[in-house]
This record gives sequence, C-alpha cells and structure tokens, in this order.
Amino acid sequence: MKRTDLIIKPNLIAMIAAATLLTACSDDDNVVVPPVEPEPVMQTFTVTVTNLTANQPMSPVILAAHNTEASLWQAGEMASLAIEKMAEGGDTADIAALEILDSSINGTGMLMPGMSETLTLTLAQANVANISLATMLVNTNDAFTGINSYHIAGMQVDMPKMMKYTAYDAGTEANSEAKGTMPGPADGGEGFNAARDDVDFVHIHPGVISMYDGLADSVLMPSHRFDNPVLAVTIMRTQ
Repeated sequence: MKRTDLIIKPNLIAMIAAATLLTACSDDDNVVVPPVEPEPVMQTFTVTVTNLTANQPMSPVILAAHNTEASLWQAGEMASLAIEKMAEGGDTADIAALEILDSSINGTGMLMPGMSETLTLTLAQANVANISLATMLVNTNDAFTGINSYHIAGMQVDMPKMMKYTAYDAGTEANSEAKGTMPGPADGGEGFNAARDDVDFVHIHPGVISMYDGLADSVLMPSHRFDNPVLAVTIMRTQ
C-alpha cells in the first residue's frame, strides 16, 4: 500500500498541474486586446492678414475651417444673419456658432491700418479642406472683407499663397455714413441693427463718400475712403 501510494501521488500532482496549465491557456485565449488607434496626422496652417486701408480699422478677424461645399457668403445673394451682425457691428459669435464650421479662431483685437496679424489653425489631415475669414471695416455702415472658402488641401509645406481681397457691402444697412450709425472710432455709433434698409444682397462695396464729397450728413473724412483691394493675405502650411 505504501509503495502504491508513492506511485499514484506524483501522477496525480502532474495531472492537476497540466489541467491548471490548460485552464490558464484557455483563459488567455479569450482575452480581447483592443486595437491600438493610430495617432491622427496633423497639419498646421498660418494665415497672415494685413490691413491695406489708410483709416479703416478692421474688427477682430475670424478664421474658420470647413468642408469644400460651405461658404460664408455669396455675392448677389442675401447675407445671412451671422454675416449681417459681423458686417454691421464686428460681432463674429454667430459665425463661430455655424454648424458648417469644423473649427474657428478669432484674432486678438482690432486690425489697425497698416498692421498685420497671424492666426494659426491645426487640423487633422482628414479635415483639411477649405478655410474662410471675415472682418468688418468699422468706419462704415456694413462693409466687410475676407476669404470666402479657399481650398487648402494639398498645400505643400513652406510654399506660401499670397492674395489680396476686396471689400464687400453686406447690403443690409444703407450707407448713410450718418452720425450714430457706425461703430468705428470715426463715429462711435451703433453696430448691428436688425432692420434691413438697403438692397439686401451682398455686392462689391462702392466705397465711402464722406462729407467732403457732398454727402452733407456724413461724419466721415477723406482719410476714411478706400480703394480695393483692402486686405492682403498670406496662407502657408507650416507642418
């Protein structure tokens, strides 16, 4: 009996160990390892804007990224409420809230005549499509300028694109130039007004007239006149 016990016990221990090993292997086989998601490839773009006017400060610019089908305005068509608020008062909050935008960034402050500012957008490569930019000429009733849906996909690193842009009239407020109707330092009047008393479609701005050109009620001076283009823009992919 003693000899038999000595033979059986080692075999029993070996069988238990083997069963334990098989069970452990079976558990390992059932473990689901989640796939490692690759980090998105990012691209960075800088947009430098320069105010080309003599005496038309521009409101803080908004730079936005969006798909190729989107645009902020269309010449010959009615301005959206978001564009109206920006063109009459420099308020870009409604533009930033548009669902068509993937992302946006605002300038740090007023863009004074002759001054430049650079804004930076970093986008996932899959989202790189078009960009737009908008700013108001504040010594006017509803003049604005900017980039309207410029295609940036496929741009090479350190290969800048340089352009100049004209001024548009939002067509939402009559260009009376009268005291109390313009938010800029030349007047200090109201900005956005919900009433629309002009042609109600976006078009190239004809320029201001000023009191010295025969518009008796105007508070503008000759220095507030502008010729197109009014904005210089340099777009560059840096990464």
